[in-house]
Amino acid sequence: MQTLRVEINDTIVDKVLYFLNNLPQSDVKLSIENSEKMKTPRKLSSISLKTKGFKFNRDDANER
Repeated sequence: MQTLRVEINDTIVDKVLYFLNNLPQSDVKLSIENSEKMKTPRKLSSISLKTKGFKFNRDDANER
């Protein structure tokens, strides 16, 4: 048996599934995966700022 991965638009997914479901079940095994499930989650990272002893002046910041 071979595996086939197909990305199809939502507008024709019903037609493709209808076709695949009408093939002989002994020859075709159908499994559907959602595209959101296949995406790998992104790892987020943060940056630490050392601001101890820093005096924030709003007027200076607004001039920038």
